[in-house]
Amino acid sequence: MEKFEPEEIERRKKAIFDSMSPRAQQRIRKKGYEKWDPFQEPKDPIDIRRDKTRRTTQQLVREFLQSRGQDPTSNSYGRGVLEIALGLVNEEERFVAMFEFSCWYRELLEKEQKQNTE
Repeated sequence: MEKFEPEEIERRKKAIFDSMSPRAQQRIRKKGYEKWDPFQEPKDPIDIRRDKTRRTTQQLVREFLQSRGQDPTSNSYGRGVLEIALGLVNEEERFVAMFEFSCWYRELLEKEQKQNTE
């Protein structure tokens, strides 16, 4: 966005808000008018977003499912993989938490399995 004075930005923001439907205005108020930024740059399309390994979500899903071998996976399993891949690539807190918990849980199981075999 071009550089504007704060007063001009606020004037434009108010004009956009005033032109919205009452229902849309209510959603903005609920989240907080002050936090609302109608001038945000749009996010990249999902198909070109890449994770830290520079893979797209589709690449991650395909590689993961192929690594599972020839066992047929259910639609539900595939949807779960896609959902968490999208969440992690987009760095959504909910999916980051699920990933961190899963890693912690795996370590816990490995640790306790070693203790049980001793």
